[in-house]
Amino acid sequence: MTQEHFFPSLERMKSIQLPNGGFPYHAGEEAQPDATAWAIIALSAYAFDRESCDRGRAYLVSQQANDGRISLSPTHPEASWPTPLAILAWQRSSQSHEAQSRAIDYLIRFTGQHFPNPDPSISGHDTAILGWPWIADTHSWVIPTGLAIIALQQIGLGAHARVVEGENMLINRQLPHGGWNYGNTFVFGKELHPLPESTGVALQALAGTTPKPEVEQSLAYLLHELPRLRTPLSLGWALLGLGAWGLKPPNAKDLAMASLQRQDRYGPYPLPSLALLLCAVEASQGLHSLFKSSPREILSHSAHD
Repeated sequence: MTQEHFFPSLERMKSIQLPNGGFPYHAGEEAQPDATAWAIIALSAYAFDRESCDRGRAYLVSQQANDGRISLSPTHPEASWPTPLAILAWQRSSQSHEAQSRAIDYLIRFTGQHFPNPDPSISGHDTAILGWPWIADTHSWVIPTGLAIIALQQIGLGAHARVVEGENMLINRQLPHGGWNYGNTFVFGKELHPLPESTGVALQALAGTTPKPEVEQSLAYLLHELPRLRTPLSLGWALLGLGAWGLKPPNAKDLAMASLQRQDRYGPYPLPSLALLLCAVEASQGLHSLFKSSPREILSHSAHD
């Protein structure tokens, strides 16, 4: 199976781009920053229509707040979790350098609510370790923390103190029998079940800095789950997480195509999920391998190190 088998999905993404440059979740809807960022990352990975990517990046710049954040919508400024995705989408664009730098500054400053754990028997993780939340003034969780780490690693800030502490947070939130839930480990003494998408994001974020024995059980869990994953969200992050550790399966394209074919029955996937799956197909060794050039150091951020 060749790359061309996935071009119809890329064409579908391109076809629903709006005149303002943004991409919606589905045709006929309004543009969304997260959908736009994922579309840019996927289209760029396949070198598919540079002009569409440039228009999408300009849309993201137009959505940036004065403090550098990219929120889910102007009416929900506290939901700034798309900021790491915008940083990744801007990575290939010199025209977006200023916007990217402001977003990096915001992401480094932004954190969730953290506090000493008042009762470990209720919540099993260390609630004091800094990570990133979905929404301002709430606790940090696995996926937004993983996305922030991935973005900061890609632009050359993988050794930053915030990244290191975020990695520590992910290790602390790993379930004893392997994998990650959305962020809890135990609730009232009961170990929670792992989820493929949370596990894939965490493994991608920890690749290259964490000794393999520390995540061996999580890799085993994801390899066990992989053959039965069908949704683009679970399958996409599973392939990226395993690929980041050199474990991308040889039948990855077949798994992705089987997932795409399910749209004939269930309807078109939301654009972020579709783009994620296409990225997972193209990435040889995790998400970072999609960015062909070496990550550039952001020297203006040395004061934060």
